[in-house]
Amino acid sequence: ATLDTKGPEAEFVQERLRDAGLDVALVDTGCLAEPQVEPEVGRETVFLAAGTTLAEMRDQGDRAVAVGAAARGVASLVAEAHAEGRVSGVMGLGGSAGTVIATSAMRVLPLGVPKLMISTLASGNTRPFVRCSDILMAHSVVDILGLNKISKAVLSNAAAAMAGMVKTAPVGKEGDGRSQVAATMFGVTTPCVERAKEVLEAAGSDVMVFHATGNGGESMESLIREGAFAGVLDLTTTELADELVGGILSAGPTRLTAVHRNP
Repeated sequence: ATLDTKGPEAEFVQERLRDAGLDVALVDTGCLAEPQVEPEVGRETVFLAAGTTLAEMRDQGDRAVAVGAAARGVASLVAEAHAEGRVSGVMGLGGSAGTVIATSAMRVLPLGVPKLMISTLASGNTRPFVRCSDILMAHSVVDILGLNKISKAVLSNAAAAMAGMVKTAPVGKEGDGRSQVAATMFGVTTPCVERAKEVLEAAGSDVMVFHATGNGGESMESLIREGAFAGVLDLTTTELADELVGGILSAGPTRLTAVHRNP
């Protein structure tokens, strides 16, 4: 969190998580005023990880540049810590800037690693923040500015949810040895995909179906690039049509490219 504006609220969440038996490192991603509470990871470390310094960001005085640098820095730190086995989950709280920064760190983590964002933007269009990841977004209801009856309830519930996710091992995390096949589906292709799924499962494959609503195709393409599948049954290409003719469910211009890059 940006501890120059969200210090007491972040500390409140940290205390709730510690009450639940978790080891919590508070990371300061602020830039302007001094932090209101003491972090375990300071903003100087965050900006150094982004290839810059806190002094340079303050001298520039550009909020957008500082937010971008903080996002890069915290993402780099989280990715490194997770690779070393020091991160079991990431939680963030904030408004527009805080949401951009924290979710950037969450998206570098693999699927299944708990990610929870308490945000004032969670009741709107969350696609720019969630994208292909499994981030959970909780609406803060009130702005994250002060501890009151509503904010305490929201923050406490979110902390309890995070604690539950971290303490509970994901079901089927290791897989069962079956080959993984991806398929795309929309309403008009459902009968075909359902029948194909039956045939593939009978042959020993585990079929993961993605709803071709933009996010679905984008998520599938991302997993293909990671080498998650032994095969892809791409029966529903409506997202590409939306990209070409101006529909609302586009998966971007790179749709249908991941397989050819990962044959």
